[in-house]
Amino acid sequence: MSGSYPNRIKQLPLYDGRFDAYKLEAKGSDVLFASYPAGTTIPVHVHETDNYGVITKGELILSMNGVVQRFGVGDWYHVPAYTEHAASFEQDTDEVEFWFNSGEKG
Repeated sequence: MSGSYPNRIKQLPLYDGRFDAYKLEAKGSDVLFASYPAGTTIPVHVHETDNYGVITKGELILSMNGVVQRFGVGDWYHVPAYTEHAASFEQDTDEVEFWFNSGEKG
C-alpha cells in the first residue's frame, strides 16, 4: 500500500474493504488512513456509519445528493449515514477518515 503516512500508522492493521487504508479501531468509531491511486473510482454506495474526512494529499471528488464537490488538502467533508454517494480521484490522494457508528437507521 502506498501513502505518505508515518511508519507508526503503517503498522496498524489493514482495512478490508474497497480501498487501501490502515485502520485504527476506537470505541464507537473507526479511523482509517486511506490512500487512493490516481484513477480510482468508488461507485455509488451507502454505509451505516456517519463519516467525516480530511484530505492530506491530492483531491477527493465526491458526488452526493446530485452535487459534485472537490475537496483538496486540508478540506473536511461529511457523508451522513445511509446517504448514497460516490467518489473518484484524479490524482494520488491520502486522507484520514472518521467512521462513527450511527446506531439504528432513522
